[in-house]
Amino acid sequence: MGRTIVVGAGLAGLVAAERISAQGGHVLLLEASANAGGRCRSYFDRLLERRIDNGNHLILSANRAVLGWAARIGGADKLHIAQDAEFPFLDLGNGQRWTLAMTPGVTGAMGQAARPPGVTLTAAAVQMARLGLARRGQGVGDVLSGDGPLWHGFWDPMTRAILNADPATADAGLLRATMLRSFARGASACRPVFATEGLGAALIDPALALLARRGVVPRLRTPVRDIAFQNGRVSALLLADGPLAVANGDTVILALPSQAAAALLPDLVLPGPGQTIVNAHFILPDNRLPPILGVLGGAAPWLFRRGDVVSITVSAAEASPVAGLDRDTTLATLWHETARAVRAHGGVVPDAMPTARLLRERAATFDQSTRGAARRHGTRTRWPNLLLAGDHVTTGLPATLEGAVISGERAAAMSNGQGKAQRWRQ
Repeated sequence: MGRTIVVGAGLAGLVAAERISAQGGHVLLLEASANAGGRCRSYFDRLLERRIDNGNHLILSANRAVLGWAARIGGADKLHIAQDAEFPFLDLGNGQRWTLAMTPGVTGAMGQAARPPGVTLTAAAVQMARLGLARRGQGVGDVLSGDGPLWHGFWDPMTRAILNADPATADAGLLRATMLRSFARGASACRPVFATEGLGAALIDPALALLARRGVVPRLRTPVRDIAFQNGRVSALLLADGPLAVANGDTVILALPSQAAAALLPDLVLPGPGQTIVNAHFILPDNRLPPILGVLGGAAPWLFRRGDVVSITVSAAEASPVAGLDRDTTLATLWHETARAVRAHGGVVPDAMPTARLLRERAATFDQSTRGAARRHGTRTRWPNLLLAGDHVTTGLPATLEGAVISGERAAAMSNGQGKAQRWRQ
């Protein structure tokens, strides 16, 4: 068996490397940046003096691939699965608070407690039925009503969080796939999963330790600048210090974001970059907030809390109230909303904005509009020794941690010649 060269040490690349090395395969893992983990890593922020995630990700009990990955690498004890499938909300416009609570069974998303205030059972059933019939290539705004309490209290914030896209253009088929796996299955599939010490501690750090024990250590700061082809196959990867030959029997797994993969493979049709996600982190010792809070009537639809770090997230920032704002104005806007949420929950708000960090992650996902979703590519390419991995690969799911793990598992199986024998979750 030849070696497998995995390009990219994000979540998908680490999954592929782990699966191959577990079967005794020889893995070479290359990473362009100074750190492994990609968009799922954690790091110590010297301004905040806290360990934070470079982006907020919602994990649900339905995400069996992610939970299985954490268990496999020894990170399951760093994840806490909530006992109840509950999602608290706050409307900044009128101060109203409520909690969406799922009940067991397939009707769990239809009960009164699982609907925003003012939404009837009939309205919820009609909207779910319309989404259930949605096809790839239809926009969420074309399938679901863009007005009313169900839209403003559920579909709009969920679409932005799940697809990082303006609901007017976001692909309804991708939203449908997520809902069928989670909310349509009731409480058992909708319990939030919290990384108590950060995503890195649960999903990345244990994987790096496990791989190191197997002799697989990422070569950091090693970007692939180009790919050479000969006789219909990859013959070399061009690195800064020269070409890395790809011998007969070797396999390359390109586990990169879609825009990075497209730069190396201009002949392939791949999704373009998605929109920016903005995260603001504040140190608030007595905030009294729930671990996750849906926020209506502001710029940021979701707020996350881990200990005294409160993070407020704006998905699809180009289509949000902070679009075009400079750093200070953006931070002031998000602090104002955070302070109102803390006061609404009885927390203590300082007179001045506390220590804060603003992060803008441009092209945070692949383009999940109808146009972008149509450009997704499968794991296999026309070059027999080149496979793709990453959440942009066709998995049936949006750009999620779940999709990244599944893509890495698929690529690993195909690199070992098992792809046709495996029946993958869709």
